[in-house]
Amino acid sequence: MRTTTSTRVALSFAVVAGLLTTACASPTVAERQGRSPVAATSQETLVPRGVGGDVLADARKRVAESLSGTTGFTPPSQPVPAQRVGGTIAFVAADLTNGGVNTVSRAVAEAAAAIGWKVTVLDGKGSAQGRTDALNQALAMKPIGVVLGGFDATEQASTTRQAADLGIPVVGWHAGATPGPMTAAGVFVNVTTDPLEVAWLAAAFAVADSAGTAGVVVLTDSQYEIALRKAKAMQDYVRLCAGCTVLSGEDSPISEADARMPSLVSSLLQRNGDRFGYLLAINGNYFGGAKSSLRDAGKLPDGPPKSVAAGDGDSAEFQRIRTADYQAATVAEPMVLQGWQLVDELNRALAGREPSGFLAKPALITKSNVPAGEVFDPPSGYREIYRKVWAGRS
Repeated sequence: MRTTTSTRVALSFAVVAGLLTTACASPTVAERQGRSPVAATSQETLVPRGVGGDVLADARKRVAESLSGTTGFTPPSQPVPAQRVGGTIAFVAADLTNGGVNTVSRAVAEAAAAIGWKVTVLDGKGSAQGRTDALNQALAMKPIGVVLGGFDATEQASTTRQAADLGIPVVGWHAGATPGPMTAAGVFVNVTTDPLEVAWLAAAFAVADSAGTAGVVVLTDSQYEIALRKAKAMQDYVRLCAGCTVLSGEDSPISEADARMPSLVSSLLQRNGDRFGYLLAINGNYFGGAKSSLRDAGKLPDGPPKSVAAGDGDSAEFQRIRTADYQAATVAEPMVLQGWQLVDELNRALAGREPSGFLAKPALITKSNVPAGEVFDPPSGYREIYRKVWAGRS
């Protein structure tokens, strides 16, 4: 990801006055936290194996397989009887205004009711201090388990390790850059799709849709390691395409998308002109804020530039895609399934078992296959599978 002086100027926002300022750029979130916007991902090359010399063919294959795919959504069925029935778990949300986090919190509540647990949801309200406060509140409750909803566990590692020391298992959704156990942070398992596969699928859509001529801008939020890796993977995949161009990488907080995106998109349109064909982002929340500038610039709702999210896929995104309202595609995660998996992983931890090892697939969503409802919820029968697992039946 590349953050230039002009990018920081475009991202500056005078909160008190409510005015844009171009004379003096405010520091990015990463800079305010004393970190480089590119963090540790800058030296990596995040491209899929076996692409070969024809990235357009690879992109078209990825898109076609995802749009027609029906597998990758069935969890394992080994019996693990329900533990601590009647207990309470805490769901610590990064920010409940984030559609994906909110969806997962509701899915966890649904699954917890099925296994026989209660849930208390605590909102981190989009800030590190808010997440710290919420997590401390959670531990004070002495729950039987904790779910981290949508933020890096390493940010709160001292507290999550404290939970582990107290015998309170912690699981996470989007709690790190990769799925699986996060032992150093005291997290039993991180539930997510493979973030690189999500990123490559979003980038592949741009490459395939443009027939190998895409000019892309990539949006990320450097508060989150997973966001940085996704952004880097999207850029690296696009760069495999000889006829494509990464115009820039932009760092802007997801929690401030509505306020920041109008000015940022206006700047991008002025800077890139007709080369600006695709706006790729690590989360669809950016696109609601981008609409006004695109509309004011006379851009058609179906693009270009076409907006594509490598996030999780929420109801607002689906509505924009369904009506061709300044979003062309998203890469959706089966978030309700993941909510049930989080409860199952907590149950496994309480039972002294190993993590399940289950890794659900992401799915490309376009107007051709957008769900009729608010979430991407594959019909794999996972609810009944988990009920049987918790009842001790296979």
